[in-house]
Amino acid sequence: MKLDYAAAGVDTAAGDRAVELMRSAVSATHGPAVLGGAGGFAGLYDASALLRMRRPVLATSTDGVGTKIRIAQAMGVHHTIGQDLVAMVVDDLVVCGATPLFMTDYIACGKVVPERIADIVRGIAEACAATGTALVGGETAEHPGVMEPDDYDVAGAATGVVDADELRGPERVTDGDVVVALASSGLHSNGYSLVRRIVEVSGWSLDREVSEFSRTLGEELLEPTRLYTRLCLDLLPDVHAFAHVTGGGLAANLARVLPAGALAVVDRGAIAPPPVFRVLRDLAGVAWEDLEDTFNLGVGMLAIVPADAVARVTATAREAGVAAWTLGGVRTGVRAREGAQVVTGTKGISAGAVQREGRYSG
Repeated sequence: MKLDYAAAGVDTAAGDRAVELMRSAVSATHGPAVLGGAGGFAGLYDASALLRMRRPVLATSTDGVGTKIRIAQAMGVHHTIGQDLVAMVVDDLVVCGATPLFMTDYIACGKVVPERIADIVRGIAEACAATGTALVGGETAEHPGVMEPDDYDVAGAATGVVDADELRGPERVTDGDVVVALASSGLHSNGYSLVRRIVEVSGWSLDREVSEFSRTLGEELLEPTRLYTRLCLDLLPDVHAFAHVTGGGLAANLARVLPAGALAVVDRGAIAPPPVFRVLRDLAGVAWEDLEDTFNLGVGMLAIVPADAVARVTATAREAGVAAWTLGGVRTGVRAREGAQVVTGTKGISAGAVQREGRYSG
């Protein structure tokens, strides 16, 4: 028996074919700042523009898509999770006011199927182009014996830049600021271990037509994460802080961008969870409050703004096709209401606190 890399389960020719299939999509994200194109050992990016900044601060973020990938694999639809990946990574950068510069991706799989890998990377590249981010490199690794042939996972990392004077965060948040909600496109990419368990226990199939969605359950669950990047950058002059609502839900992520001693009071009644959340709640047989620390429930990004900027911020968001509305306000030097449900100290950060009031609409 001939023992070589192919016999061990690694098909380098398939990897090369995948690169050829994805090359044009990746190249479409490259502007003049990208040097050398694709295929090098490292991605090269001309950072000369940073010299015009007084004090350029690099921002970096890395993430994956989580178990939403299992839905994509079961559905045989692989291009949408590319947008999920970019959104989870790049939209963390804009929270601090950074403009994304470039991104790299990593795909691990049990077997390289060129068309499937190309679909994944095409989705990543299209989302990078939509956010103004250059996709400067990546890696596809075949792991036979570690992963099953149809298994794969994706991860990515991005770098952005912001002038130190333009950083956004807790230090800018002041008494009287308003919390503005920016609508999500659905589940985004968090809570899918619970989603999958709910679907499994319910006995529903992914190809089940659901009247509330006007499409199948699987198609709804694969709705890509909204890209907020360009909108957030447009809103930046009016915003003191952003919070990307990802793992942990709204309150936990909002608390991270509040200064110590600040209390944000948010009104659950201002949130009407979209149909996908209502269906999952009904299938699980639980109350909204049992889901609010797992799902975004319809709010994917938060902007903390001065009161006189609320109208401009909501109008700009709506012009961009994103529903926006007032969710609550920030106070400093006050205590939470006795007996209120308060979230603080999330992600190991000693910052502000969030008090949730009222009941969800619908």
